[in-house]
Order: sequence, then structure tokens, then C-alpha cells
Amino acid sequence: MRYVVFNQKGGVGKSTITCNLAAISAAQGLRTLVIDLDPQGNSTQYLLGGPQEDATVSAAEFFDQTLKFSARPKGAEDYVVGTPWDRLDVMPSHPSLDELHSKLESRYKIYKLRDALAELAGTYDRIYIDTPPALNFYTRSALIAAQGCLIPFDCDDFSRRALYTLLDNVQEIRADHNDELQVAGIVVNQFQPRASLPQKLVQELIDEGLPVLQPYLSSSVKIKESHQQARPMIHLDARHKLTLEMIALHDALAAQAA
Repeated sequence: MRYVVFNQKGGVGKSTITCNLAAISAAQGLRTLVIDLDPQGNSTQYLLGGPQEDATVSAAEFFDQTLKFSARPKGAEDYVVGTPWDRLDVMPSHPSLDELHSKLESRYKIYKLRDALAELAGTYDRIYIDTPPALNFYTRSALIAAQGCLIPFDCDDFSRRALYTLLDNVQEIRADHNDELQVAGIVVNQFQPRASLPQKLVQELIDEGLPVLQPYLSSSVKIKESHQQARPMIHLDARHKLTLEMIALHDALAAQAA
């Protein structure tokens, strides 16, 4: 199964959700890959403990080689590195993704990621793609390559207003480029059950028939510790409430995909 984690609003937890779901997949015995298409590289830093210095093994170098002709091109696996955890690999981000963007867009390389994931289909059971907070070339490439779209929602009124446009964008990609793509669900993040506004906003989404996933992910300072130590929650504190919520969310997605 291939998931893209997408929201055009920054700070909603895309990288946190991507890396924690991926870490759980790997911990449950699934061969798992994270692809970090955000030039900021938060997923890369989360899983590798720092930015990727070697541009030759990165998503940027993968896309760069699509702009050049080679009689013997590298395979997609050559741009993947291992993490400290078994069965969990990453195609790292690199700041040069920004520089490549306009060249890739003008030369219409939008299907190259889809082709790469088809090449890797026999190697990985789960692939999670982290995207920039914009509907740009990289995000469109990810939506074209994925089967399921996860949309983080941080219980904010601005996020709710943006949600409808975001859902329309996903459906447009599905209609024009990728009939496999489905909205796997809206992931409620940083949920505060004792506050009235988050409860109200989430209930309104449910009442509108939108695919809100259970359970909601709690707001917790523990996640900042997880980021700082570059250890996904299942490896930092397997019994923490947020970890258990992440596992339940992961398992709900697995049941949905079965």
C-alpha cells in the first residue's frame, strides 16, 4: 500500500504522522519506505537524526537523474538509505529539491515517481510519502504515485476552510491521472478532548460525511521529545497514550486496505 500524507497548510503534523505510521509498519514486520519530498527535510531528520548531507543518495538526486539521459540509469533503490530500525528505509530529502522544481515541472516529469514506486513494489509492503505544504510538482507527483491520501487536520478553523479545496484537488488528480487514488481519511491531530472548539470542528466534519479516521491523535509534549531524539514514538515510549493511538490508527488503515 502506498500512502501520501498531504496538506497545503504547514505545521499540521505531516512529517510526524508519516514517520510514526512508517515506524509502526516496520515494527510490525512490514518492509517500509518513507519518501521525503519536502525540501525542509523534517522526515529525513526525524528518521536519520539530521539532514542528509550526501545529495547523491536522495530524492533530489533521483529527480535530477530523470532530467538526464543515461544508457544505464540507476534504479530507484539506489536513492534509498537504511534507518536505525529494521525494515525501515528512507529516500531522504535534500534542499536542492527547491532548485530542481521548475526544471522538472517544465519538462513534465510528473510520472517519474509513480514509475519508481512500481519498480519498488516487490521490495516494500508499505510506502509513505511526505509532501511539502503546497500543491506543487512534488505533491502532484506523490498523489499520482499513491493509492491512499491521508490528510492531517489540526482542529483549526483555517484548516477546516482549506480542507474542501484540498479534497477537490485530490479528486481532480484522481480523475485526471490516478484512478487508484482514494482519500484514506482525515487524521485528526493535536486533539484536545476537553476543549470545545476541537470537538465542535471534528463533529461538523463527521456530520458532513467526511472520512474522519479514529482514533484522534492527542496533543502531547512527548512528541517534541520524540522529534528531538529522532526516535519515533514506538521506539521512544511504546506504552505512551499517543503511541497507542498511533498504533490503533495504523491498524485501522491496515483493516481498511485489506
